[in-house]
Amino acid sequence: MKQFFLFLLCFALATTGFAQPLQSDILLLGTFHFNNPGGDVAKTKTFDVMTPKVQAELENIVKKISVFHPNKIFVEWPWNEQQELDVLYEAYLGGNYEQYINATYPKPSKRDFYLKSEIIQLAFRAGKKAKLTRIHAIDYKKTSFPFDSVMKAMQTAKQVALMQQAQEASKRYETSQNKKLETYTLTQLLLDANTKEKLVLEKALYIDILNRAGTTDNFAGAFLVSEWYRRNLYMYSIVQKTMTPQDSKALVLVGASHAAMMQEFIALDQQFRLKELKDVLK
Repeated sequence: MKQFFLFLLCFALATTGFAQPLQSDILLLGTFHFNNPGGDVAKTKTFDVMTPKVQAELENIVKKISVFHPNKIFVEWPWNEQQELDVLYEAYLGGNYEQYINATYPKPSKRDFYLKSEIIQLAFRAGKKAKLTRIHAIDYKKTSFPFDSVMKAMQTAKQVALMQQAQEASKRYETSQNKKLETYTLTQLLLDANTKEKLVLEKALYIDILNRAGTTDNFAGAFLVSEWYRRNLYMYSIVQKTMTPQDSKALVLVGASHAAMMQEFIALDQQFRLKELKDVLK
């Protein structure tokens, strides 16, 4: 243990003695899922991104992102299915992705899932405009999210107030987000999701509520929170390891709750600097 602390001290002294490395700008874009698969705990309404009005808005958003000139784009797609993403993106660049999706995914629900996805509708458009040959997959799903076990742990521990707090937080989010989905434009929705205040609220649920769940000898809540951190740390590590010194800018497109975690990681990372969406879409 003593040697470990000595190592940390030496590392701190060594890093402060040299010039800081050049920082790459990371445009962190947290979003709701355009295809809304219904996999989240909070249930929200759908937002039709295929209307002519929203399609025109997407073109404008992507045009402004292209001015940012990302060298790489990262998306919430399973990291171990990069090859499938490559094939899909290649079909998109070739202008025949709809035919490819129709042939590959015969079920209407699956076709709809891909056609409306923010990965195609936003990331692929931005990648094509930036003349990128690859979109990078970073999602890591080999984690556990035992929400039912956490609620059961609260019940066993007689944490009635905490259970009510969790339910009310979920309900408030559903009500607020559904109202916004009905009245906001896509640009307004994205800007709202990426304010610093909103990103802090996205992760507050984990520490302020879920981490408290259970008795002192039951760590169901802390386990869920640690798994959520682990998933996001693994995702972020792919960004770190994929970026090269030649990459001055990147776009990271993920769900808003992932973006909330990555905002924290970027703040602690000497090699990256956060580029806010409001500064790109102004």
